[in-house]
Amino acid sequence: MKHCLVLCLLALCCTLVLPVAAQSFDDTYQNAVGIHFGWWRGVALSLKHFINDDAALEARASLWKYGGEVCVLYQFYGDVPDIDGLRWYAGGGAHVGQYNLAWAKYNPSELNRWYLGPDGVAGMDYKFQGAPIDMSFDVQPRMYFPVGWVDLWGGIGVRFAF
Repeated sequence: MKHCLVLCLLALCCTLVLPVAAQSFDDTYQNAVGIHFGWWRGVALSLKHFINDDAALEARASLWKYGGEVCVLYQFYGDVPDIDGLRWYAGGGAHVGQYNLAWAKYNPSELNRWYLGPDGVAGMDYKFQGAPIDMSFDVQPRMYFPVGWVDLWGGIGVRFAF
């Protein structure tokens, strides 16, 4: 059900954006909206906006088996030589989330179900030339407070670029 909700929100965003946005058919884009499939933590709605040629802000709202979270990342971009449309990126940001009651069932000692922490990110981004499609792959090391966990997240993103 949660995955269906995320897909419906993505469809709504695309429906609202498509009529007013000029599609980007070269290998650059200003904005993108899509889905980021996490390694083991469900799916996230991804919104990306380039603030200049080599820097972007990305917001991800995700749902997974034990809760949901929002993550905001600042990413620096660089070109990969000899491959049009392929760029590397690295950066950082933060996340905040809440565990659901299923998590509390398996971890009864955790009274505070809210968490937050810093994130790093490193990955590759490919914008298909001739189509408004962008794909990415990244790894995202992160820390969780107040419990003090260190984790590695990441996944594959597919976005509509405009």
